[in-house]
Amino acid sequence: MTDLKPARILAIETSCDETAAAVLENGRLLLASTVASQMEVHARYGGVFPEVASRQHVLAIVPVIEQTLARAHMVLADLDAIAATRGPGLAGALVVGLNMAKGLALGTGLPLVGVNHLEGHIYSAWVHSAEQIPPPEPQFPLMALLVSGGHTELNLMEDHLTYKRLGATRDDAAGEAFDKVARLLGLPYPGGPSVQQAAEEGDPLAFKFPRAWLEGSCDFSFSGLKTAVLNETKKYEDRELPTADMAAAFQAAVVEVLFEKTMKAARECKVKQIIVGGGVSANRPLREAFQGQAEFPVTIPHISLCTDNAAMIAAAGYYRFALGHTDGLEIDVLPTWPLS
Repeated sequence: MTDLKPARILAIETSCDETAAAVLENGRLLLASTVASQMEVHARYGGVFPEVASRQHVLAIVPVIEQTLARAHMVLADLDAIAATRGPGLAGALVVGLNMAKGLALGTGLPLVGVNHLEGHIYSAWVHSAEQIPPPEPQFPLMALLVSGGHTELNLMEDHLTYKRLGATRDDAAGEAFDKVARLLGLPYPGGPSVQQAAEEGDPLAFKFPRAWLEGSCDFSFSGLKTAVLNETKKYEDRELPTADMAAAFQAAVVEVLFEKTMKAARECKVKQIIVGGGVSANRPLREAFQGQAEFPVTIPHISLCTDNAAMIAAAGYYRFALGHTDGLEIDVLPTWPLS
């Protein structure tokens, strides 16, 4: 690929319950990032309340952008483009961020790039902070495991912005399964961190929960695993639930399937490396599984870049801007994916 033009991108992310903005230079160097979390607001509901999320975005969006520009020691005139998440996500949440981005672009004359949220999670692997020694840039072809609350899939990337989806979840995504099992075990929202914390005191071999290998396919399935946990909890109606052991056994089943299926796909496609992105990539045993193998170089973003953030949107937005890609700027709650 030819050298790409330098650019500083301001990105805005409001697809769900995080109001975020970031300034990124040349698709990799993070100059500033701000995330206003709504986690405590939604915890009382056991999940995200869409209308509440939208109203919180309205309250937070201007201060978040102002803080981000201040931390980057920049004003809007110092930027080259604006990027914003256009989907997938909650319609009411998306409209806040995208309309804010449109207003800024209209007022400044800066170009505006719409970014697919899933693409952003993949491009989080390119981002590094100013305090870090720049890690090697991911090399193509690569295998991208995208594992989040709403999506679990494997994408083969042979170049920037080029995706071939090899497999996806047939039912529950991994993050969704973590949230549902957390409820079954009486653990607080969000489920991913709660299950991981409970599992630290448990025995992953205490229960033999199923693994859906779906032989001959790169697809995933976690519904049966979730049901197995549900059936097991019913046996303890009159006894104390062995929460730690169940959490550990469930987590081990999810991690094993994600790891083994990704490794198999990487071997078959003869990729140069693996990247892992999305909220579930913050899970410690999953990170340790990939980082502990020596067959492929693996890039997993810093914990702060695993959950929703605007730095990843800025990274994807940079490559779209620099390579001259354009798309519609209307909100697209369920966009076509992969994009190519």
